[in-house]
Amino acid sequence: MNSAITSCEHPDPSRGDDGMLSAHDDGQDKKNRQPRSPRSSQLAYAILDTPPWYLCIFLGIQHFLTALGGLVAVPLILAKDLCLQHDPLTQSYLISNIFFVSGICTLLQVFFGVRLPILQGGTFAFVAPSLAMLSLPSWRCPEWTLNASQVNISSPEFTEEWQKRIRELQGVIMVASCVQMLVGFSGLIGFLMRFIGPLTIAPTISLVALPLFDSAGNDAGVHWGISTMTIFLIVLFSQYLKNIAVPVPIYGRKEKCHTSKFYLFQVFPVLLGLCISWFLCFVFTVTNTFPSAPTAYGYLARTDTKGNVLSQAPWFRFPYPGQWGLPTISLAGVFGIIAGVISSMVESVGDYYACARLVGAPPPPKHAINRGIGIEGLGCLLAGAWGTGNGTTSYSENVGALGITRVGSRMVIVAAGCVLLLMGVFGKIGAVFATIPTPVIGGMYLVMFGVISAVGISNLQYVDMNSSRNIFVFGFSIYCGLAIPNWVNKNPDKLQTGILQVDQVLQVLLTTGMFVGGFLGFLLDNTIPGSLEERGLLSWNQIQESEDTTKVSEIYNFPCGIGTKFCTSSCTRYLPFWPRLEHDGKEEMGVSQLTLVSQNSSGKRPKCATETRM
Repeated sequence: MNSAITSCEHPDPSRGDDGMLSAHDDGQDKKNRQPRSPRSSQLAYAILDTPPWYLCIFLGIQHFLTALGGLVAVPLILAKDLCLQHDPLTQSYLISNIFFVSGICTLLQVFFGVRLPILQGGTFAFVAPSLAMLSLPSWRCPEWTLNASQVNISSPEFTEEWQKRIRELQGVIMVASCVQMLVGFSGLIGFLMRFIGPLTIAPTISLVALPLFDSAGNDAGVHWGISTMTIFLIVLFSQYLKNIAVPVPIYGRKEKCHTSKFYLFQVFPVLLGLCISWFLCFVFTVTNTFPSAPTAYGYLARTDTKGNVLSQAPWFRFPYPGQWGLPTISLAGVFGIIAGVISSMVESVGDYYACARLVGAPPPPKHAINRGIGIEGLGCLLAGAWGTGNGTTSYSENVGALGITRVGSRMVIVAAGCVLLLMGVFGKIGAVFATIPTPVIGGMYLVMFGVISAVGISNLQYVDMNSSRNIFVFGFSIYCGLAIPNWVNKNPDKLQTGILQVDQVLQVLLTTGMFVGGFLGFLLDNTIPGSLEERGLLSWNQIQESEDTTKVSEIYNFPCGIGTKFCTSSCTRYLPFWPRLEHDGKEEMGVSQLTLVSQNSSGKRPKCATETRM
């Protein structure tokens, strides 16, 4: 969810050589390193390097913790509309599911997808259409499930109420994921991206989070003191203390036990803020500072309202496909999730190019991009089959962490994928996160959703915003993306075509703000006359320089030489996702659709300028 603009032309003097990973510089580790290109000279470990196993584990855990906020937030947002707000045990199961599937998808992406060190996790792009589908009259939760005193979470009636909703989500996500697989493996993603510019991306990404203000405000309003404290801590750590280095003990073969500087607040601002607020809520609960009456203001800030979930959750629980029953499908839900799929694909392509720059890799060729999007579609298919209630996508905050830690090794993300798998199997882990007090979650939402909205708007820096054309396109798109869904939600009976299926499709699409805003932005930007420079497409579609063919093949081809001898065969030469060589000996390089390159006063492009976004 973070946006990080990173320049790697010059090293950061504030971190120096004694950064948080100085222990890697002893003799044996250096023997394992491979020669690096000038682009990767500032990295502790480049993409093809393999750190010692203990560093891989530590850094893998760090990536898990970096993604933790987004991984936990998605199931908790969906809980209310799944009728699960009073069932923290099932919430913990959903959290464990998303951990487990994210681990599988991460390993698939690293080994067989785009092959860059990108972690996969739950996507907020699916949240808005999922909530829109669940808000249809046929899927609204019965009143008795909303009252904690009336609901019996162990009754078969209650179990059926939430399971039929998640089965519906499973079905529509699995069908929509097939569309993403088709777009990726067929090479269609390259064709579609030529029509998508900043004026389409800006309203689409911004409207992923803006419509969630009501949910975030309601959760924060349970106890504004606690939510404000959570916001304060996250802002303090991520903005004011991010350049403060904390000494931590390190063990190295050369220097044995010594201390090294670790930018703790910069790497874990959300986790630290959440844990401190959570602990203070525990103290206020033990001392009875918070009211004990369920109807009193601030009661949901207590940590014992969901305390029994820890004792009820099993130590080990192995998630499996179809655990909630046979998935069901509705046409309205499929169209809504497809809108989320389109948004997710656009973000992921941008992450691929940003990640390549940060880890010392050449820009990904077209076959790697096609394969990466196809594997993400396969990941969404698995997420639907396992019943997470969500899909998976590339996590931009973890791409940003690569630049912070200066460790771009592919094996570190493999370790992170294994950590996610283990966390998904230990049932108590998911139960712990399900007990986070509501106002703490609300405070985290306000910060997280605000950053996502700003990341979308930041794409306008590449557009001429002195142009009345561009001001109209963006302003009209984003305003309609808020106004139209609000009107449709209040007047659902006005959309009556006489065909129930058409009515449901229209209701889901027109109540999904990112679809309304993104569609209008796409339509207007491609039909209203305007120059490429005015629309921001000159920098948006900048073609990357060709790189060394050997390095491109080494990084982006299949592992262990799989498929290498078939690269030029007649069977695979027409597969857009299969590695292959051009006749001139240079590997086909992709077009950087989303690598945003600025020019200096001399007209030359900086050596390394990237943007990561979520």
